[in-house]
Amino acid sequence: MQIAILYGAAVAFFLIVDAIMLTSVMKPLFERYIGDMLREPIDLAPAAIFYLFYVAGLVWLVALPALRAGSVGQAAINGAILGAVAYGTYEFTNKATLQGWAWPMVAVDTTWGAVLTGSTAAFGTWVAMRFA
Repeated sequence: MQIAILYGAAVAFFLIVDAIMLTSVMKPLFERYIGDMLREPIDLAPAAIFYLFYVAGLVWLVALPALRAGSVGQAAINGAILGAVAYGTYEFTNKATLQGWAWPMVAVDTTWGAVLTGSTAAFGTWVAMRFA
């Protein structure tokens, strides 16, 4: 039950917070640099698959060990590292291989990945510690 609470809290947090960031910051940034490449409307199926699997990996690799250690701080730090690596992999690969991929996109999205993933891991761990 504890893992289900952890995963559910993490997925909900990740979806809500990322939706706000995507609409208010990332969409305008990406439109500025690669607007002609963006899909309208977006294809939600691949996005949903990413969210579900990414948060599952985050729970397994970061949040569960932090929960066992009783440390929300550990979840935040290790989540931020995982987020920077994951989002950075996407961004730096795109910068290396795609024309028009701009450094501001790389910097903002990689930083966002660290912040979002770290805060998601911390929130999920805190909820599981408090309510499970």
